[in-house]
Amino acid sequence: MTAQSCPRQHCATTMDSAALEPSLYTVKAVFILDNDGNRLLSKYYDPELYPSMKEQKNFEKNVFNKTHKADNEIALLEGMTIVYKSSIDLFFYVVGSVQENELMLMAVLNCLFESLSLMLRKNVEKRTLLDNMDGVFLVVDEIIDGGVILESDPQQVIEKVNYKADDSPLSEQSVAQHITEKLALTSNVLQSAKEQIKWSILK
Repeated sequence: MTAQSCPRQHCATTMDSAALEPSLYTVKAVFILDNDGNRLLSKYYDPELYPSMKEQKNFEKNVFNKTHKADNEIALLEGMTIVYKSSIDLFFYVVGSVQENELMLMAVLNCLFESLSLMLRKNVEKRTLLDNMDGVFLVVDEIIDGGVILESDPQQVIEKVNYKADDSPLSEQSVAQHITEKLALTSNVLQSAKEQIKWSILK
């Protein structure tokens, strides 16, 4: 059996479109540190990225050392793109691969921060965060699932977190509706990323 070869022009076009196609698996990790660099929350979505706790904490320490006195919002470290934001005694980080669209990562970071600000009534600091850790994990899980961005609207995130906090049992119909909504939101996020990439190329 001979391997089929594709026309050179078609292959080039396919490769070009693949290179421009934004991956749904955008987020490699999310973590929140205090102003001493201690971990308060972390979620790693890529099993090959720092698989051990020791490697994760070393990475977080390196990230903190590079960013906690910087005025930037984006850092490149160990082949990763890192966007970050600070608030009082907290540092918020979203990590993606070096090829990732920074606007997508920043959208996740802003959604996380604004969602927590809504949930904590704008008291985004260590003490209130620790008092509401269950809600914080729910917020993260509503925004990202396995590295896939599900939501970028803080109001929608908080509505869903409040719904889950009510412990309302889900019927089969509401489960199906929930899945359909998540698929639609994922599609919207992807379309937004494509538009951002298209405009950045046109510039």
